[in-house]
Amino acid sequence: MVIVQSRPRLKASGSRYKSFRKKRMYEMGRDPALTRIDERSLKLIRTRGGNSKARLLKTTIANVLDKKTKKFEKVKVIQVLENPANRHFVRRNIITKGAIIKTDKGNAKVTSRPGQDGTVNAVFV
Repeated sequence: MVIVQSRPRLKASGSRYKSFRKKRMYEMGRDPALTRIDERSLKLIRTRGGNSKARLLKTTIANVLDKKTKKFEKVKVIQVLENPANRHFVRRNIITKGAIIKTDKGNAKVTSRPGQDGTVNAVFV
């Protein structure tokens, strides 16, 4: 089934809009990346205007900021502890923005969007 980010055909009351046109390319949507913990896997996607996005499908490394020293460290991700996006993502070890991840050097909160940016950036909690 096609994923579209356009106005629905039905109003909130259940009645239909008077006229409805075909789907447009600029209203196109895609399936979420659902970044998991495994050997690194990246997928490049062409976006509007000929630009590209890096979809991070799998990763084991996160760039974590230590607020005390104000330096980034590459640390290994062990598992997902919490995920406010969906409680079932914890069991499946899916990383999204706002997720709390367990690393070698302690817990960290993800600040980037791995499915959009292509990296996992986080801050120690």
